[in-house]
Amino acid sequence: MATVLGAVALGIGAFMFVGSIERNAPIEMDAQSIKKMVHEYSTDILTAKSASITSKQLIVTENDEKSSTYDLPDNEFFLSIAPYVDQTHPCATHSLTGCQGEMVEKEFNVNIKDKDGTVILDETLKSQSNGFIDLWLPRDTTYSITVEHDGKTAESEISTFETDDTCLTTMQLV
Repeated sequence: MATVLGAVALGIGAFMFVGSIERNAPIEMDAQSIKKMVHEYSTDILTAKSASITSKQLIVTENDEKSSTYDLPDNEFFLSIAPYVDQTHPCATHSLTGCQGEMVEKEFNVNIKDKDGTVILDETLKSQSNGFIDLWLPRDTTYSITVEHDGKTAESEISTFETDDTCLTTMQLV
C-alpha cells in the first residue's frame, strides 16, 4: 500500500512539475505578431500591469499577476531610445508600460550606420506618447546612431548582442 501511495504521489508531483514548466515556457508567435504586440504595449493599445523587453524576450505581467513570456525574433533586436534635452532616467531593460521620456511626440532625424559605414536607417521618426522611438535592428553587430531635433544633435554607439540593453536614455541633444 505504501509503495502504491508513493508511486501515485510521485506521479502527481511529476505531472504538476511538467505542467508548471509548460505554463512558464515562452509563448511562440511569428515575428510580425510579436512586433505588433510590442508596439501595442508601447502605445497603450494593449495594457498590462507591466510589459518589459529584454534582448531575447517580451515579459508581460497582467493585473492578475499572471506572467507570460514571448521570444523575440532570432534575427532582430529591439531598442527603444529616448533623446532628451533636460531630463532622463537610468534604464537598461526597457519597460514598455513604465518608461517615460522627455520629448513626447516630437520628430527626429535618425541615422544609423553599421560598423562598416553602411546606412541601416536614415529617416524622420516621431517619438511616441511615452517619449521613446522604438527600433528593430539586425542582431549581433555594432552601430553608430545620430539623432537630430531642432538643430540639436546626439550621437552614440550601440550594439545588438544578447547581453546588450534595450533602453537607451543617454542621448542628450546639444
